[in-house]
Amino acid sequence: MHHNRTENWVVIKGTAKVTIGDKKMLLHEGESAFIPKATLHRLENLDKIPLEIIEVQNGEYVGEDDIIRFEDKYGRVKPAN
Repeated sequence: MHHNRTENWVVIKGTAKVTIGDKKMLLHEGESAFIPKATLHRLENLDKIPLEIIEVQNGEYVGEDDIIRFEDKYGRVKPAN
């Protein structure tokens, strides 16, 4: 989630499973999804074909510290002390 920016994801190659809030969808090449500010979102590749997307960020601030992670199976979230 981000407090200060919206995002738009455009699939260039592959198929993306996209979750935006409670809505889940599959996006194929040439399709896109808009993510409003303060909305939980997730992007997944369910295929063996590499997923390539273009992400466009728009807002008053797009710094990395505006990323709020609620779950992270890749170890990027530091445990709370």
